[in-house]
Amino acid sequence: MTPAASGSWLGVLGGGQLGRMFCQSAQALGYHVVVLDPAQSSPAGGVADRHLRAAYDDPRALDEIGRLCVAVTTEFENVPADSLRHLARHCLTTPSGDAVAVAQDRLAEKAYLRASGVPVADHAAVHQASDLDACAQTLFPGILKTARFGYDGKGQARVADRAQALQAFEAMRGVPCILEALQPLDTEISVVVARGLDGRAVSYPPARNTHRDGILALSVVDGTIPAPIADQARDHALRIADHLDYHGVLCVEFFVLRDGRVIANEMAPRPHNSGHHTQDSCLVSQFEQQARVMARLPLGSADMLCPAAMLNLLGDLWFDARGAHREPDWAGVLAVPGTRLHLYAKSEARRGRKMGHVNILGRDAAELHARIARVAAVLGLPDA
Repeated sequence: MTPAASGSWLGVLGGGQLGRMFCQSAQALGYHVVVLDPAQSSPAGGVADRHLRAAYDDPRALDEIGRLCVAVTTEFENVPADSLRHLARHCLTTPSGDAVAVAQDRLAEKAYLRASGVPVADHAAVHQASDLDACAQTLFPGILKTARFGYDGKGQARVADRAQALQAFEAMRGVPCILEALQPLDTEISVVVARGLDGRAVSYPPARNTHRDGILALSVVDGTIPAPIADQARDHALRIADHLDYHGVLCVEFFVLRDGRVIANEMAPRPHNSGHHTQDSCLVSQFEQQARVMARLPLGSADMLCPAAMLNLLGDLWFDARGAHREPDWAGVLAVPGTRLHLYAKSEARRGRKMGHVNILGRDAAELHARIARVAAVLGLPDA
């Protein structure tokens, strides 16, 4: 495969922070980036070489970006899969529209995960209220999730029994759902994989994830995940990418159960919040891997240079207890050794909105966790 010449154009569908960080990595490799996004201003559009303002399914805009670029990617999972299929007539798309379509539908996703030989939680499809009557009792207590368009805890509800499941289904307006049995959970981890056009792939060490209100709050890679569990998760993630014939960066989230089993929860066909630490903890970040795949360049190392963590910064930090606007104490954060601040240049802080993250590095697990606690204290966050 001949690499794309420096100065070539790469495209990204989506103007969010993932697109912003992709732009910066691709530009560092010498490529121009065009962002397709309907918003007048966006984090990615602000740093891209060109911002094409149009809907994600606008055929003229897709033709234009397809003719300009040698490859196009996506920075969020809900971009129309048909838009990627349309672009594939003109240029390389990583990932493919078919791969994204699988990740957009939890029912199709579960089927693909199982078909790849990776275990998943017991579940059932719920297309209509009567389907809940046919669900096995072993699925309760469970979680009812919309089959499409759910993220950051949205579009899902814990249900103790059939009656609660019916109430939740009606509250979700009867859209197709999936009912999953609650698991005896020990911890949640995720693995980021980069897979090239030649089928070669690398995986980053698993991150241990902590969520608050359904949103990822903290990801830690400190070497304390037992090797058999870490190896199993990485093997599962690589197997899934191979089964999908996936090209690009993929994140797979896993549940580690109390008995040590590792089961797949869901996947994201793009770089992932839990992989943001790679910007500072690895020689080659998840965003550079994304650009390398698109440009037909060799994949880089996924080895960790040191233990690391990623602390999410939500818009809540911009408000005091009375609701008045304030600027977080960035000087205090950066006074903690081993910290690097990444803000997304979003125009307005809102509660629950991802505004940035702090990557925290340490020479060992003990130093890392001490620094996480110091940063959390500066920001007034719960003790990590």
